[in-house]
Amino acid sequence: MCGITGWVSFRRDLRGQASELDAMTATMACRGPDDSGTWYAEHAALGHRRLAVIDLPGGTQPMTVDTPDGTVAMVYSGEAYNYTELRDELRRRGITCTTDSDTEVVLRGYVEWGEALADHLNGMYAFAIWDGRADKLVMIRDRMGIKPFYFFETEDGVLFGSEPKAILANPLADHTVSLDGLREIFGFVKTPGHAVWNGMRELRPGHLATVDRNGLRETRYWRLEVSEHRDDRQATVAHVRDLLDDIIRRQLVADVPRCTLLSGGLDSSAMTAIAAAQLQEHGEVVRSFAVDFPNQAENFRAEEVAPTQDTPYVHAVANHIVCEHEDIVLDGAALADPSVRAAAVGARDIPSGIGDRDNSLYLLFKAIRGQSTVALSGESADEVFGGYPWFHNEQREAETFPWLANQNSPINRGGLLAPEVAAALDLDAYTADRYREALREVPHKDSETGLERRMREVCYLHLTRMVQTLLDRKDRMSMAVGLEVRVPFCDHRLVQYVFNTPWSLKTYDGREKSILRGATRDVLPESVANRKKSGYPGTYDPAYLAAIQQQARALIAGDHAVLDFYDREQVRTAAGATVSGITNLQRAGLERFLDLATWMDQRTPTVKLS
Repeated sequence: MCGITGWVSFRRDLRGQASELDAMTATMACRGPDDSGTWYAEHAALGHRRLAVIDLPGGTQPMTVDTPDGTVAMVYSGEAYNYTELRDELRRRGITCTTDSDTEVVLRGYVEWGEALADHLNGMYAFAIWDGRADKLVMIRDRMGIKPFYFFETEDGVLFGSEPKAILANPLADHTVSLDGLREIFGFVKTPGHAVWNGMRELRPGHLATVDRNGLRETRYWRLEVSEHRDDRQATVAHVRDLLDDIIRRQLVADVPRCTLLSGGLDSSAMTAIAAAQLQEHGEVVRSFAVDFPNQAENFRAEEVAPTQDTPYVHAVANHIVCEHEDIVLDGAALADPSVRAAAVGARDIPSGIGDRDNSLYLLFKAIRGQSTVALSGESADEVFGGYPWFHNEQREAETFPWLANQNSPINRGGLLAPEVAAALDLDAYTADRYREALREVPHKDSETGLERRMREVCYLHLTRMVQTLLDRKDRMSMAVGLEVRVPFCDHRLVQYVFNTPWSLKTYDGREKSILRGATRDVLPESVANRKKSGYPGTYDPAYLAAIQQQARALIAGDHAVLDFYDREQVRTAAGATVSGITNLQRAGLERFLDLATWMDQRTPTVKLS
């Protein structure tokens, strides 16, 4: 896993722009703590920071291949899980790789297949190739958007990077955030391709873009498609299990220590149990980690998205399989530490407003990184198999994104905002526009009607919108500490197969994630196999709530620019509430308030409300 960046300019000689490229590359140091490299041609400059995972001595980047017609150079982030098969295919074509790295396979695959290389890959990846044979840049992102990729068009080329901070380090980049950017920040929608900063775009999942003297062109190479599902229940469950066995086996390949993230839910428990069995075949024991909080049993409050505590179920799995498990316990003072908030906001480049859940994920990954370099996560199984409560209640019928249909949800809208700011943002209208835009993309079968048709839409919305928010969060928090997190449930073969499984089959036992439960029940303790969906836990430590209230009061007492966006009286009321009396909406508003202030201090954006 790595951080990549670069610059293409057809009107200047970039061989004289080393300081600018070095600055861009340096912002990616957290993503690649093991090595750094740059490469220059007259009109192209590539920067790379490496986290060594496969072929530690042989995967140095930028990597080049010299051809009779020119040099082809690449910076690559991610993993190609089928690289051994691709290397064999290249060998049959008379092409020899000189290293054991997947990076070289991808580069030589491009030399052989050109842009059609994307169709050959299975994995998570974002990479850029300067093709000196045609003086063009080719940028490719994986099908599900697991790895991030941003670009900014200039008058004569493009800037690109794994994260916005790499682009913003170049003096050509615009640091302005306008209304639509703020709407993305506050709306919890994450429009595909939108990057918040003016002029910056995110390469959409399953897309590639080329840049030459004629400009930039973006094309789609993969999308969710409709097909007839012909398997019965038994065959469907068996096929999902076969896919999971293959996916997890591929994603356990690494030349560095690896582990799993175990929450005690169906997804992470099934993944960990399968991984444990596979590693046992080679005499290895899987390592697993979970997050926990002091006195969580006493402080816990059951909610719709998190009705039960994780720890009892985590320990049930750890006792059921052969593994080495560790709970990472995070106290409220650590979670509320302004330096931790600064690290989390800085990692994401935007104020996400998820508060302690971002901070705890950052600290969890930081603790894990001391023992492992690669972690497997159960992320995205809820989007693939239909795990959230709103897949199964009246929210699924709402004329909006289902996860926003509950007006009392802390993720919903920008609480505590000043009335004039809320009016300018008009989040209801923006969300409605993005919702209608998303629905127009949904592929349908002519025969689908009623609930089946609606659930096709609901699944599509989650797989192209909701999942992007979570994948981006997981990538940024993990790579901020140099930890590579792999997401088996995002394998495009699994996603495409389950997407076309009828909703009646996805819920054949009358509840959520029926197919996944049926496919993995044999490796799980009964209590975990039957556990109801419970989301990533937040802390209920009174020390955390008291600390963020104190920090908010300190900001109100000053003249910080963040106060231009908030209603002081609402913030003061939330900051003065008793710890036991503060509402979830007030708490979420305070966390967003602190995140936004931190972001403004870090990025000093030019924010335009008109």
